[in-house]
Amino acid sequence: MNLTALLLARQTAGRPVRVGLIGAGKFGSMFLAQVPHTPGLEVAAIADLSVDRARGACRTVGWDDDRIAATAFVEDGAELCRRDDLEVVVEATGHPAAGIAHALEGMAHGKHMVMVNVEADVLAGAALAARAKRAGVVYSMAYGDQPALTAEMVDWARACGFEVVAAGKGTKYLPAYHHVTPDDVWEHYGLTPEAAAAAGMNPQMFNSFLDGTKSAIEMAAIANACGLAVPADGLGFPPCGVDDLAHVLRPRAEGGVLADSGTVEVVSSLERDGRPVFRDLRWGVYVVLKAPNDYAAACFRQYGLKTDASGRYAAMYKPFHLIGLELNISVLNAALRGEPTGATGGFRGDAVACAKRDLKAGETLDGEGGHTVWGRLAPAPVSVTEGWLPIGLAHGVRLARDVPADRPVGWADLEALPDNQAVALRRETEAMVTPAG
Repeated sequence: MNLTALLLARQTAGRPVRVGLIGAGKFGSMFLAQVPHTPGLEVAAIADLSVDRARGACRTVGWDDDRIAATAFVEDGAELCRRDDLEVVVEATGHPAAGIAHALEGMAHGKHMVMVNVEADVLAGAALAARAKRAGVVYSMAYGDQPALTAEMVDWARACGFEVVAAGKGTKYLPAYHHVTPDDVWEHYGLTPEAAAAAGMNPQMFNSFLDGTKSAIEMAAIANACGLAVPADGLGFPPCGVDDLAHVLRPRAEGGVLADSGTVEVVSSLERDGRPVFRDLRWGVYVVLKAPNDYAAACFRQYGLKTDASGRYAAMYKPFHLIGLELNISVLNAALRGEPTGATGGFRGDAVACAKRDLKAGETLDGEGGHTVWGRLAPAPVSVTEGWLPIGLAHGVRLARDVPADRPVGWADLEALPDNQAVALRRETEAMVTPAG
């Protein structure tokens, strides 16, 4: 709780925290918007495939000409990682293979890595975290994104002496969304394709939020960071508002929907018939906790927590997340404290590619948010044993045989994958799978 004081001391000493950003998209732009208002924090370099786009992003968020002129703009993220004038690198490309390459390059050059790129983390986070430990650098989730905010709440609950029963986030969900493609995504957002295009909105990216893929990726990241279990049958997306979290998200033996205590789950802001949930948590995160004794349970009631009927289960939640506007917390924790804001500790949860329709041999998968597959949450021991393909590698690869709708795609269903860094790191991660239980 003293990051501001630590940063002020660095500023006074003439040693600002110097950061490199890879990817000047929405998340990166929101981070850039805060930099001029954070004395002692500097972005020294920005890498983006379009340098002109990156400079334009800086102007859009309010950077003046002097600040832009003082910043190095490059196309190559690996080049940025090799710079000597950076302490922290923020990886915000959203591309799993690129994220892995940048993380390896950054850590090899002594940089703390803040991974906005949850896709890369879920694909190979255990192997990347092990390398960071050996290199003596921080490998961190990105504060402001829902996985890091959830991990913070889980840590708070445990540090207070509570049992964590469930943790996760809210989203807009209906079962039919798993089969939505970029061609029909905008009708579910209440937009026309023309309006979305005018706003610069990417249909495949926004479809990944809708079809369940992003939820699977983020819950896998939370499970891996917090040592939580993953539902055996994937996410259930129960409709639930904030007042009912402690009632719904408790074990089935207690009247809830969870198979077991200590698991991740996503709650829907829509009832199954499409009606809005009362006081939904669409933009937020939560943790359901259990009182360790009668005295603590009585305190829940005395201080107004929403509990289940027994009074032993209660929920804490944060209704919103501000993504890049909050990213400074990760950057400063890494540079000033040498600590992550959540980090992979094992390989418990995976996001696997599941067919959206009957797929035919010879078809090429188009990855997260696309026309062919959606990402389903799975226990990592199961996905590894069954040989299921991670969603992070399900782009630009061809099927060697048919895959029926709603079935996970397997490695054995593919023509040969490329022999590249991302595949190698994934195989290394699979060898580190955390046993169930």
